[in-house]
Amino acid sequence: MSTEAAAANGPTAGEYIVHHLTHLNSTGHAQTSVIDFSVINLDTLIFSIAMGVLGLFVMWRVAASVTSGVPGRMQAAVEIVLEMVSNQAKGIIHHEESRKFVAPLALTVFIWIFLMNSMDFLPVDLLPMLWQTASGDHHAYLRVVPTADLNGTLGMSIGVLLVCLYYNVKIKGLGGWVHELFTAPFGSHPVLYPVNFLMQMIEFLAKTVSHGMRLFGNMYAGELVFMLIALMGGAMVAGSGMTGPLLWIGHVIAGSIWAIFHILIVALQAFIFMMLTLVYIGQAHESH
Repeated sequence: MSTEAAAANGPTAGEYIVHHLTHLNSTGHAQTSVIDFSVINLDTLIFSIAMGVLGLFVMWRVAASVTSGVPGRMQAAVEIVLEMVSNQAKGIIHHEESRKFVAPLALTVFIWIFLMNSMDFLPVDLLPMLWQTASGDHHAYLRVVPTADLNGTLGMSIGVLLVCLYYNVKIKGLGGWVHELFTAPFGSHPVLYPVNFLMQMIEFLAKTVSHGMRLFGNMYAGELVFMLIALMGGAMVAGSGMTGPLLWIGHVIAGSIWAIFHILIVALQAFIFMMLTLVYIGQAHESH
């Protein structure tokens, strides 16, 4: 088959991107609404669990080989992360008993999200092509970055919300928290009860949605940029004269630059999600 025929029979740029942005899910068709509990994105679940297991395994191996002498590079890296999380937790969560749970939670959130974000460093077509070969379906869908799925990030932010609700009740008591819902932030006058309660609900909703949307938006955009860069390499096949080599060179240069820059995004987004988790739980300890 000629180069021109191969290019003609291949997917268009739009079809390529749409295919890569479609999840392997339980229904076999794309999710058609923002909220659809009948659709389970299996790839998000699989890679989320896989990265969670990998994180636990790495931390277990480091803990098993820890030494009081000169630490190895992995132990030193883990100690730096532990100290960073511990310092942030102490500065935000002033309740010492709460920190015994919240600090490990924050560490888990940071490492888990960092590993899930790092899936974006794999070549765009690598795992999808392996899955298509293994399944025998050359049109099989697979997305490998769990944090580029809004369902996954909102699931995590809802988990943080539940922890916040738990600490609101634990620290203030059920009666104290209900009283706060109706008397803050505008005061305890009965006329203001509905307004206060509405503002409290809006605050909980806004924090939860923005918490998940921030991580999703950044990782989704990063994934899309990698796809566009991959298309530059694919366009090399259809290029003629100097166009093909130039597109390949642009593909390599742009991919390398974006990958280096994306290292910062991957770590920064994990850090931001962890910090907001600490901040929101810290706010649950405070009284208005």
